[in-house]
Amino acid sequence: MTRYAEPLLQCLIQPYEMPPLDSPPFLEISLVLPMLCLGACLGSFLGVVIYRLPMGHSPAAGRSACESCGAALQARDLVPVFSFLWLRGHCRHCRAPLRREVLAVELAAAAMGGVCAGWFAAPGPALCAALLGWGLLALGWIDAKHFWLPDVITLPLALAGLAVTAWFDRPDLLSHVITALAAYGLFRLINLLYKWLRHRDGLGQGDAKLMALAGAWLGWQSLPWVVLGAGLLGIAVAAAQRGKAISGGMVLPFGALLAPVIFMAFLMVFPG
Repeated sequence: MTRYAEPLLQCLIQPYEMPPLDSPPFLEISLVLPMLCLGACLGSFLGVVIYRLPMGHSPAAGRSACESCGAALQARDLVPVFSFLWLRGHCRHCRAPLRREVLAVELAAAAMGGVCAGWFAAPGPALCAALLGWGLLALGWIDAKHFWLPDVITLPLALAGLAVTAWFDRPDLLSHVITALAAYGLFRLINLLYKWLRHRDGLGQGDAKLMALAGAWLGWQSLPWVVLGAGLLGIAVAAAQRGKAISGGMVLPFGALLAPVIFMAFLMVFPG
């Protein structure tokens, strides 16, 4: 009886054993802090991208300068988050107020890096998720302001999604390629039908390309939920606009609605 009792006792005890002390916690500080800093630094660059791209200027053209007096900014003026707080949101030279949008983008990008690090607790998957999040942050911000999704961000980010799939889940690569092409074609078809019925565009080409990006990163299983989530978010945004009645003529930046949903869906489905 002893030889049977010992395995039985082990089975009863095993589910209640404490995990080993060397197992990584959910918030791995050694990964979260670097990702926070990296996110803040990239957020500073994304702030430039969001400002310059819609104006037709290259984000890499010329040094950063004050938008009011034109004075070139020094390294001490470009430290993400801290420079803005140290200068109290004003130019060091002319004391003109700085765009608070830059601080908001830096904080959002930093938070996104920290969330990705905490969610995956591994450098590779965290960097991949953060790359997607930072790209979607720029796309969503630009679309919200200008109703435009620049190809220079969307298309490379879609290719990056296929590269990530090939690295982490190679058997699903072909499925993701087909999904990206099918999502683009389907949204273009929906817009053509809408235009035929209503004599105006309902979805832009940028929205179709963003759906192709979602297909490249997520695969076909998640796309219906992404569209549903973006639709529900759009209804909430429209309902929150005080003094404006919801109507068929209301225009919303669909890319800005898709972007956060795509990012959250990736966190849920990524095998990393």
